[in-house]
Amino acid sequence: MSSMSSILRIPRSVVRSVQLYERVLGNCLLLKRNMANRTKASEQLSEYSAAQKEPHRLTTGNGCPIDTKTSTMTVGPRGPILLQDVQFLDELSHFDRERIPERVVHAKGGGAFGYFEVTHDITKYCKATIFEKVGKKTPCVVRFSTVGGESGSADTARDPRGFAMKFYTEDGNWDLVGNNTPIFFIRDPIFFPSFIHTQKRNPVTHLKDPDMFWDFITLRPETTHQVCFLFGDRGIPDGYQNMNGYGSHTFKLVNAKGEAIYCKFHVKTDQGVKNVPVDKAGELAGSDPDYNNRKLYDAIANGKPPSWSMSIQVMTFEQAEKYRTNPFDLTKIWPHSEFPLIPVGKMVLDRNPTNYFAQIEQSAFNPASMIPGIEASPDKMLQGRLFTYHDTHLHRLGTNYLQLPVNCPYKTRGGACHYQKDGAQTYEIPDGCPNYYPNSFSGPKDDLKYSPCKTHVSGDCQRYETGDDDNFSQVTTFWEKVLDKDAKERLVSNIAGHLKDAKDFIQKRAVDNFTKVHADFGARLTEKLKKYKTK
Repeated sequence: MSSMSSILRIPRSVVRSVQLYERVLGNCLLLKRNMANRTKASEQLSEYSAAQKEPHRLTTGNGCPIDTKTSTMTVGPRGPILLQDVQFLDELSHFDRERIPERVVHAKGGGAFGYFEVTHDITKYCKATIFEKVGKKTPCVVRFSTVGGESGSADTARDPRGFAMKFYTEDGNWDLVGNNTPIFFIRDPIFFPSFIHTQKRNPVTHLKDPDMFWDFITLRPETTHQVCFLFGDRGIPDGYQNMNGYGSHTFKLVNAKGEAIYCKFHVKTDQGVKNVPVDKAGELAGSDPDYNNRKLYDAIANGKPPSWSMSIQVMTFEQAEKYRTNPFDLTKIWPHSEFPLIPVGKMVLDRNPTNYFAQIEQSAFNPASMIPGIEASPDKMLQGRLFTYHDTHLHRLGTNYLQLPVNCPYKTRGGACHYQKDGAQTYEIPDGCPNYYPNSFSGPKDDLKYSPCKTHVSGDCQRYETGDDDNFSQVTTFWEKVLDKDAKERLVSNIAGHLKDAKDFIQKRAVDNFTKVHADFGARLTEKLKKYKTK
């Protein structure tokens, strides 16, 4: 260009302008290409901006208009900040409190809103209003999560996935709080704190500790069944919409006649089960730790709402009494060949949250939130969760967490009516009714028609050790009949890759347990561990 300018006598200012134009044009073309590759999640702010006619008036938390957001009030340009700068105090005091305690477990997650629609009549089993007629739709919110990781951990970590559903029914909220596996590690809730501690960090080193994990796992062999799920292909789902959900526990269903049966809930993905290979999961943990959350958001934003089909298994009280294993043992399944799946309905998630903190982080799911027609069984793990989830929410969110919009039973006929009036963050306006019961002033009354099913219980009150129960027979079936050759190889490789970092005596104990599942399982694991020691 410089030689051409001298020949054509083009002023240097014009040449510089042409060069600048070319750079701007090139940047615009590059930006256009980048925009074409951006996801819906990446475009959220742009879409919001496009929807606004003009910016809203900026205010403080109490609604007072703000004159300027870019400076504090000081004594002169270099002087100290004044205590009377209430705008600044409002900003910082709110910021100081923006992080509530993260969940003890299931800290990292995402979710969405949608509806559940009844497709098959199960009223002969259950009188719950959510199932009262085919075609009925009930709004819901679902939160998916990892179990052991912190709030900022990777979505593709090897971990069970939480699958918590809240259905807003006319008889209150029903929370079906499950996982993406039909079983769990333990069968007695007394072990739950210790088990979760082994999934977290060593309190001295503040590091994940394979000795902690495998020491507990091998000392409690009832964990073997879930460990095989965890280290199998389904230990790393490829997006929340490509995994199943399970109520996991045994529940009780009651029909309009007062007849009761036991039940398990299954929520199977309509998108098909997909899992992430180990090497890709490792890459995603570094390049896109929010992979699953991004996939869910974009699917809904792009008009492709994911769905799941709900089914139930049922077992009569008589069958439960005579069944060869404990039907309330959370480490075991009910074989589908004996208790086939009965279709119920379809759940669709078609609406992303508009404020993640308010609608997902503050969402609180509680297995004790049941409605008439759905009751607890003697499942020990369920019995323990009936207390601990509500207790956790009281600590994390406060006394009145059920008044938060995402948690309140807004579909309940007449709204929530009770005698709990006080406590931090009470913002429901009392209508003047008394706060004690019984009373003579027309306060809300109980109704015997909602009485739970009468259940006879007998037995000696003592602590029953369950460690010597059948821990391996269902895992043997899983190894022999569910896993193909390649799946077995991946399972053994995944276990060995994690177990190799534990102490030798713990490795030996693990091999002994997996040998009890199947001799071939133990032999393969032994060979894999030997290869690590010779490297």
